[in-house]
Amino acid sequence: MIEHGLTLEDWRLEVDREGIAWLVFDRAGEPVNSLGRRPLEELAEFVGWAEKAARDKSIRGVGILSGKPSSFIVGADIREFDALDTEAKVVDAITPVNQMLDRIEALPVPVVCGIHGHCLGGGLELALACDFRIGTRDDATRVGFPEVKLGLFPGFNGTARAIRHAGALSAMQNMLTGSMLRANVARRLGYLDSLVPGPLELKWAVRRAILRKRKSRPAGAVSRVLTQWPARGLLAGKLRKETAKKVRETHYPAPFRLINLFERYGGSHAALKREETKAFAPLMVGETSRNLRRVFQLSEMLKAQAPKGADFKVRHVHVIGAGVMGADIAGWCVASGMQASLQDLSAEQISKGIAAQDKTLKRRFRSRAELDAAKARLIADPDGTYLPRADLVIEAIVERLDVKQKLFQDIEGRLKPGAVLATNTSSLMIEDIASGLAEPARLIGIHFFNPVAQMPLVEVIHGAQCREDEVEKGCVFVAALGKFPLIAKSVPGFLVNRVLAPYMFEAFQRVEDGEAKETIDEAAKAFGMPMGPIELADTVGLDVCLHVGEILATDGEAKERLARSRLARNVAGKRLGKKSGEGFYVWKDGKPQRKETPQDQTNLEELGKALVAPLIDECERCLADGVVANADLIDAGVIFGTGFAPFRGGPLHYRRTHATAASVSPRAAAE
Repeated sequence: MIEHGLTLEDWRLEVDREGIAWLVFDRAGEPVNSLGRRPLEELAEFVGWAEKAARDKSIRGVGILSGKPSSFIVGADIREFDALDTEAKVVDAITPVNQMLDRIEALPVPVVCGIHGHCLGGGLELALACDFRIGTRDDATRVGFPEVKLGLFPGFNGTARAIRHAGALSAMQNMLTGSMLRANVARRLGYLDSLVPGPLELKWAVRRAILRKRKSRPAGAVSRVLTQWPARGLLAGKLRKETAKKVRETHYPAPFRLINLFERYGGSHAALKREETKAFAPLMVGETSRNLRRVFQLSEMLKAQAPKGADFKVRHVHVIGAGVMGADIAGWCVASGMQASLQDLSAEQISKGIAAQDKTLKRRFRSRAELDAAKARLIADPDGTYLPRADLVIEAIVERLDVKQKLFQDIEGRLKPGAVLATNTSSLMIEDIASGLAEPARLIGIHFFNPVAQMPLVEVIHGAQCREDEVEKGCVFVAALGKFPLIAKSVPGFLVNRVLAPYMFEAFQRVEDGEAKETIDEAAKAFGMPMGPIELADTVGLDVCLHVGEILATDGEAKERLARSRLARNVAGKRLGKKSGEGFYVWKDGKPQRKETPQDQTNLEELGKALVAPLIDECERCLADGVVANADLIDAGVIFGTGFAPFRGGPLHYRRTHATAASVSPRAAAE
């Protein structure tokens, strides 16, 4: 081995007998590799050494690998972003990194990276500066630019290099959506040049590529045409139009700034690299990116609700109740690699529930063998034969206290030791359900939201009678499903339904008062909500909304007002919303039929703030009542449980940072 003389903490460097310098990224004290200040400084030291070693023929190539078993590089270290609080600081931080990547690209010896696991953001930008990129076919390998989800676009000259290797159309679509690509797709597009079956073959493949002096081929002539005028302008216009269908520029400026950058400078690789930093810096210090980075940190906080290193593991789940919610819970458990048995009084309902999981399972498992194996793990169990084998039993039957109590009393004695006993109730108190059990401390709530496959949050309900270890087990289970667990106290509505109710009932009252439902919904979307409250109510089901309202109504006057409401009249007339074809809206082909109403943007924005004020008021009350542990967890729960505008950083954060804009609702103030 050749001595290199470098002192590195986050990288390991060895030069073998063939003259290949093996640079292994293994960031000290971290579970995954991210490009923070120290790793980048050490990488720059290595590049200086490699330039000299290449000149004096000490090395014949460089192989870059990861020392982490499950990932390559997950991107830049966003924990360090907040220190870059001015555009000048952003430029000063990025410029030397881009210069270093140019030096890697200019090394006179082959530089080849081997990629297994996630190669994202800055990690992909480093890879694209290499001469050749080899990935594993393993399903864990994902390649992409997720920066748009943080209110940014690639900042280490990734825009230019992505377009050079993948072509303008594919590269722009990837960067605008933040999608993570499987290895075979990444190779087809040009992000990867070669694939091997798994990580064991990676180093040898990198070695061969270095010895053969392999070079990546840039995108072909057809792709290059799209970078030239007028094709570039036409493509930019199309991308802008498609992006505007999904997000508003005032809410999420990054994708539109990226399109502008491409439209103006995409015809020149050098100009695009030069101008990228100038366009990137304002986004980095902007409010949208700061808030979206906060949302990422909140997601990490939710993940931490599940204790690390817990011995409890769920292999088999038994679900009682094969309605939409119960069947979807069972289906998602199977999609997450578990076995699930589904019990119901109706064998026909079980069959219907299992059949409904085909779409989820086909989306999750691409090969026929994987799909068949998954379907075999979803078991029809009308008699509850599998219940004694289950690691976790969850009930998802009718929302009636007496029915739930009897069910749990009947099954309690059949559970195996250590199994979790849970209810998916959306409104009943856990303590009341558990009151008839021999061991009430065992029962917890695990409250999923509809649709199960799409909603990232699951509330884990801690009743006054619950044992702490049972709640922790519930969080471990939720995390194993790839969801965010939120521990909430057993109170009417828990957190999410409790804060949603006043928001939706404020909207219902405005409809009663004569305001157009279309205007109300548009105002909510102008604020940043993914769907307006009236459309949301129709989508959830007006019978469900009425039921929640009856539970949360605090006094006789509120109950009477609810009984007289248009919501109650709709339910009485079987106009239940989307599922019945009519509610507040008439629904055709799964879409609400809206009347065109003239909209004033300023008025919409003010109305939007007024609509969300009751939700924020209720968040304040939940904080005072200790429904969850702190304000950050309330923000996290409401963002991931209701879709509250992520770019605003959460309801309580929004109120703290926009005090006058998010003041107490006018209706609440009047009362």
